[in-house]
Amino acid sequence: MKSYNSIIFIILLSFLSVSCSDFLDREPDQLLTDDAVFSDPNMIQSVLANLYGRVGWGQSITNNSAYIYLDEACRSDGSPDQTQNYASDLWRVYDYALIRNINQFLESVAGSNLTAGEKAVLEGEARFLRAWTYFNMGRCLGGVPIVGDEVLEYGAGMDVETLQYPRSSEEELYNYVIDECTQIAGKLPVEKTANSARANRWAVLSLKAKAALYAASIAKYNAQMDQPVETTGKEVGIPFDKASNFYTITLNTAEEIMQGGKYRLQNNNSNKGLNFYEAVTVKENNTEVIWAVDYKYPGLTHQFTTLNIPISVKEDMDGTVVTPILNLVEAFEYQNNRNGQLKTVDERGEYLFYDKPEDIFAGKDARLYGTVIYPGSSFRGKVINYQAGRKYLKDGAWTDEVGKVGSVDSEGNVVTSENGPVANNDNNTNKSGFNIRKFMDELASSGTRGRGSEVWFVRFRYADILLMAAEAAVELNQPDKALKYINEVRARAGIQNLTSISLDDIVKERRVEFAFENQRYWDLKRWRLAHKIWNGDSNNPDAVQYVLFPYVINQPGHSAHGKWVFDKKKAYMATYPRYFQLSNYYNFIDQAWINKNPKIVKNPFQ
Repeated sequence: MKSYNSIIFIILLSFLSVSCSDFLDREPDQLLTDDAVFSDPNMIQSVLANLYGRVGWGQSITNNSAYIYLDEACRSDGSPDQTQNYASDLWRVYDYALIRNINQFLESVAGSNLTAGEKAVLEGEARFLRAWTYFNMGRCLGGVPIVGDEVLEYGAGMDVETLQYPRSSEEELYNYVIDECTQIAGKLPVEKTANSARANRWAVLSLKAKAALYAASIAKYNAQMDQPVETTGKEVGIPFDKASNFYTITLNTAEEIMQGGKYRLQNNNSNKGLNFYEAVTVKENNTEVIWAVDYKYPGLTHQFTTLNIPISVKEDMDGTVVTPILNLVEAFEYQNNRNGQLKTVDERGEYLFYDKPEDIFAGKDARLYGTVIYPGSSFRGKVINYQAGRKYLKDGAWTDEVGKVGSVDSEGNVVTSENGPVANNDNNTNKSGFNIRKFMDELASSGTRGRGSEVWFVRFRYADILLMAAEAAVELNQPDKALKYINEVRARAGIQNLTSISLDDIVKERRVEFAFENQRYWDLKRWRLAHKIWNGDSNNPDAVQYVLFPYVINQPGHSAHGKWVFDKKKAYMATYPRYFQLSNYYNFIDQAWINKNPKIVKNPFQ
């Protein structure tokens, strides 16, 4: 058996995700040889845990700043964010050290004294993680070198060119992921794993469906661009005529997961807003989540709740670092009206008055409640009050009266709530008029630095399976099937069924269903819509971030005294409109990679 020499399996606790089955609760503290590791089941689990702990890229609940770049949230901590353009290496993945480590693991498993059944499961999990890594590299970079099972070793006098692999085509990359998933699905258990921390058959098939959908979207929508983004060797770009086959794989695979009967939409609570929150955030008796990054106290927790909790219920010195923006809130439609724009003024431009701040959100898609804490809604059993200030009449016009957060007048009436919102550079002060609810922890003390939160971060869940199937059915001209699947998701949200369907309906549905779940960015890229939506135009409401400021009318004797009005404003915290350029569809190839491997060609626009 080959020694790990260059791999040092000192598996730090910070890498670990602990579940109820104690998988990933491993902490070897010394250098280990292959023989030592693979003769001890506990050590094998530790090695596997290390690999699981290294496959997180893109947006996540451990990286607050990742949420401010799109049209979901803005920074609410300190001074304005100066982001305009997207970096050429944003969320770039090129991790051949991890690929090599996984291949070493597979080689060692194959040469161990484990039973055939034990080997099959370990091989399946490791190959799944390798396929997931290639998938993440592919959606960033297009085709990349595929080294298969090779554990590349360099020795003195060796021809280094034998270690230099060219980039695959983008089509080959996605076919590789799909083929790997096809081969390993039968090696893994069909039952749900504890807290969905480890991959089972359905997680593998979820990746297969998603990889096929990405390939299909790129094949179709890249070809429809005025300037298709591609290279001459097809390292970037998939032929248009391959789209139908990839969509068929997506639909068939998604339906295989449905027919497996192990998962369904979480729909146990009569309160549909609370139900959606629990479907994504609560682990106990969860029927929906297929694969997630798990956390468990003590051992490994995260600070997402600590950092983003509303100030009025905070448990530590932090809070309100990142907050949702109005763009996202208005993407949630009404139960009987697909236009989700909040009604702040009448047809004459005059304020609409509301008795309570939550009234403006009445009749909204229930997923809004499960995703965003909005004015007048509750968190941890307490109403969260947002009040930017008061309005009074001056010279016949409504005029603002504002104060510092938490300010009151001489009679004890709130001027500006401790939750804001405000437009200034203060730390930990709400700047958008909303807080995040999804992935926020209701458990007492989970908002402290000392304890942190156990809430998981979801990667695959059943709603995604339904919407992938719906999208593939749309593209394959099977509208009845597409409507069946999308309406199942919409029914859980308490909104009207669709009677016709197009890609635009899929785009809207995925945006609200998967907010903050690391989906929006990648979806808009594969549909080739990102450069149209985030076009850098300050007059484009999709590219500019907006916020909502609630005010109380303070005009004694007026019929509106004590009622609420709302101002829609450009976000103080986002100075520039988002500008996604054609060059952002693929990350740039680092020159250092080319220096080591001249066979690697650059991406378009480099």
